[in-house]
Amino acid sequence: MIKYTVFNKLFVMAAIFFGMHGSLYAASDAVAHGEYIIRITGCNDCHTPGYAEKGGNIPTSQWLTGSSIGFKGPWGVSYPANLRLLVQNLTEDQWVNFAKNLQARPPMPWFTMQMISESDLRATYQFVRSLGPAGVQSPNFVPPGGEIKTKYIDFVPTSARHWNGFSHITVK
Repeated sequence: MIKYTVFNKLFVMAAIFFGMHGSLYAASDAVAHGEYIIRITGCNDCHTPGYAEKGGNIPTSQWLTGSSIGFKGPWGVSYPANLRLLVQNLTEDQWVNFAKNLQARPPMPWFTMQMISESDLRATYQFVRSLGPAGVQSPNFVPPGGEIKTKYIDFVPTSARHWNGFSHITVK
């Protein structure tokens, strides 16, 4: 028969408390790590309207809602997806599979998505899910020669003769 002293009772209560809340701390760590991955990989540059133009000074609540400004090239016109709506329809495992097998049109660097570790992909999923759904679906892809009804960035250089390199960067 187990004799319950005050110490035993406190120990059991602490074990139950930390057992129940330990997963919350782990989830919180994953969300923070996911935010870090999103920040350093440049996801916001395309998937968050105005992010690059404002030097990243956009509230997190507005992140990853996609864009109606397209990228036009020989492939047609592609649009940055609303990732917050995308992940709402995927489980974490489906997201990992999606990212590992993604083949997208430019300028999306889909080939780098395949290099991201599974744990980092899971963390990004946790972060994006934590933001909740927001915004609207991005416009559909427009094939070459199709009618473009949105603003777009012409993603094909016309000339490199004017290029002088990065004049705003000073070599030390």
